[in-house]
Amino acid sequence: MSEETMLPFTKMQAQGNDFIVLNGLDHELPECTKDFVRTITERRFGIGCDQLLILTTSKNADAHMRIFNNDDTEAANCGNGLRCVGALLLDSLNKESVCIALNDRIVTAKKTDNGIAVDMGAARITNQTDAHVDVEIGNPHSVFFEAVESFPKNRNIEIVTGQVADHVYIDIIERGAGRTSACGSGACATAAAVWHIDGHTRPQTIEMPGGKVLVSGTPDNLILEGEVSIVFSGQYQL
Repeated sequence: MSEETMLPFTKMQAQGNDFIVLNGLDHELPECTKDFVRTITERRFGIGCDQLLILTTSKNADAHMRIFNNDDTEAANCGNGLRCVGALLLDSLNKESVCIALNDRIVTAKKTDNGIAVDMGAARITNQTDAHVDVEIGNPHSVFFEAVESFPKNRNIEIVTGQVADHVYIDIIERGAGRTSACGSGACATAAAVWHIDGHTRPQTIEMPGGKVLVSGTPDNLILEGEVSIVFSGQYQL
């Protein structure tokens, strides 16, 4: 195999939400066609992941990040992906904090005693019923407190399965990826929905099937914090 056919990658995870990171800051990347995204993210014939994260240069931040679900659709935000990429950039750039640009916002990542924290920006409540609260945080979420309505297919779904004081348990169905072990923007949306209903902004521990994160701050400036890790690095044959 020639060197030109090999694409370096890093596989990472945050609470079981797994990612392939392609770093266009260090080397040239192939075109992200639908076929390429589906092939590299497929778990049997590719590397496999929930989302593919593409890093490129940015005039206003340390890097720009694009997010592709494993069904080849592009997502607007990914809190766990931002924390994983933040960890890589913090180490490679040797900085105390890094800025990552999305299409609609720039977030800041830094190391804490509990892992990596990202300033996720604002969450906006757009609708509320007796069963759920709709939250926009760059991408659309519906946080269900009662499963008495059909789940919409054009949104990310968080299902609250239990709540003890400021500890909330959720299951996740991500638009474009299906059921996932965790979702960072979903954890933020859940905290924003709880704050909206309960009328406070106390930090919330959000526990998902793959682990827990801490969401603090305010609806205008949510902070997502938790552990991330590198699973392995390698080279993908194009």
